Amino acid sequence: MLPDRAFFDQLADAAKAETLPRFRVGADVVNKEAKGFDPVTEGDRAAEAAIRALITERFPGHGILGEEHGSIGLDREYVWVIDPIDGTRAFISGLPVWGTLIGLYRNGKAVMGLIDQPFTGERYFADGNKSSYKGPEGNRVLSTRPCEHLADAIMYTTSPHLFIGEDRTRYDAVQDKVRLFRYGVDCYAYALLAAGHVDLVIESGLKAYDVGGLIPVIEQAGGVITAWDGGPAEMGGSIIAAGSRAVYEQAIAILQG
Repeated sequence: MLPDRAFFDQLADAAKAETLPRFRVGADVVNKEAKGFDPVTEGDRAAEAAIRALITERFPGHGILGEEHGSIGLDREYVWVIDPIDGTRAFISGLPVWGTLIGLYRNGKAVMGLIDQPFTGERYFADGNKSSYKGPEGNRVLSTRPCEHLADAIMYTTSPHLFIGEDRTRYDAVQDKVRLFRYGVDCYAYALLAAGHVDLVIESGLKAYDVGGLIPVIEQAGGVITAWDGGPAEMGGSIIAAGSRAVYEQAIAILQG
């Protein structure tokens, strides 16, 4: 039995209760990476723990893949994929483009998902058939916008510095062809794509929990999201998401060289 919208909202509300009070108040940050900066906050850990507790109580037979507290039951039919704060760097610097991502996989395929931005009060949800928005603009069904040419596209990436070597060359080749490119909005870029405000998101080095909640929201709004090789995006890696098939085909042809 699939969970309903009310349960996803319950999960998001539980995470919000842990993250929002810690936003813009000087978060306690721990660096997870010895040679670099991979931050985690008390909010990350507390939010994931709250989500996991509710899932375990309601759906004890489901698996869970989480960023902060490990994974269990990844071979089960249903697996929840959780990123309690996607965009921790934005979170600790006061920028409201972070979000809580909650996805549900069935036999390895992302079928339901949620993107929640507690500070702006926006929630993007895919119920298995359609994607919808709830927030300051009201409630509406989401739809990506038509865009036939890469030259007319608006593109986002978190940072071009994430691309290394040949990947950077190929990314730059796409960036050179779009109308407008912007940086630094983490998961919020994918929400904007699903809502029809932008046309293309290209990323590198993502984990499953970075995309698990995003995939259904984009696909059920009419968009396309895959790995650069055209394969499934569910396990992360180098990812391309597009609002239209035309822009996707033009961009991925460049990325594949």
